[in-house]
Amino acid sequence: EDVDIPSRRVLITGATGLLGRAVFKEFNENNWNAVGCGYRRAQPRFEQVNLLDSIAVHDIIHEFQPHVIVHCAAERRPDVVESQPDVASQLNVAASGNLAKEAAGVGAFLIYISTDYVFDGTSPPYKETDVPNPLNLYGKTKLEGEKAVLENNEGAAVLRIPVLYGEVERLEESAVTVMFDKVQFSNKSANMDHWQQRFPTNVKDVATVCRQLAEKRMLDPSVKGTFHWSGNEQMTKYEMACAIADAFNLPSSHLRPITDCPVVGALRPRNAQLDCSKLEMLGIGQRTPFRAGIKESLWPFLVDKRWRQTVFH
Repeated sequence: EDVDIPSRRVLITGATGLLGRAVFKEFNENNWNAVGCGYRRAQPRFEQVNLLDSIAVHDIIHEFQPHVIVHCAAERRPDVVESQPDVASQLNVAASGNLAKEAAGVGAFLIYISTDYVFDGTSPPYKETDVPNPLNLYGKTKLEGEKAVLENNEGAAVLRIPVLYGEVERLEESAVTVMFDKVQFSNKSANMDHWQQRFPTNVKDVATVCRQLAEKRMLDPSVKGTFHWSGNEQMTKYEMACAIADAFNLPSSHLRPITDCPVVGALRPRNAQLDCSKLEMLGIGQRTPFRAGIKESLWPFLVDKRWRQTVFH
């Protein structure tokens, strides 16, 4: 039988990652013809494309002729960026600029995913017009990526977002979900950062924002430039860990709040809260409450089987 292929085409980079999977799913389930590309984890579900190979990038864009490209691929781990600056800069900056150029070549609307780490976190909340001042190399490469994108494609959009969580394949995929082991193993006390103010954001919500932005742009070419999206529940890692414990009826007395500024690793902004009123004024946005979102994301990793029985039997 003939299955209708939707006429609107979207290409998602980093489709194998935590955010990319959610973005792919969101477009795919809302009448878009979505193609995802990845690299190490691509096959069989997604196209394998090395974003540093400009010929491969040119070829897939010209073959597929997308109306929209959502660029999720990045080196997003600040400590890895510090240790491998050249590789990180190639992916976060050079590949982003090249993608923007190729998108312009086929008239595609590019959404470049950026970060709250472009700000130094000293005077929140931050509007799109506020002057960035990244504290670490990750923030610097993502900001350079923003500039490369907008220089090569004046119609592109930059979407800055904070720390993400969602339905992970491994707990290490998100800085939020990675804490679950420390929460669950309550026989051992665990130090938790209680200094940096974060706004954990569900990837499903970001995916919805990407789709809404794309759909608005298809009707209105003035939709371009820089945008902010974020969850609105302010929490330190310690507070997130306590909320996770509470969501699963687990003890949290073994968790220790550390209020000092962290010394190890890349510098982090204290509070880089994003002001999202620009998107909200466009009628764009979705926010999943943290407790509901984290429960949905983490229950497959729950070790205590009794809890599962009380919930599912």
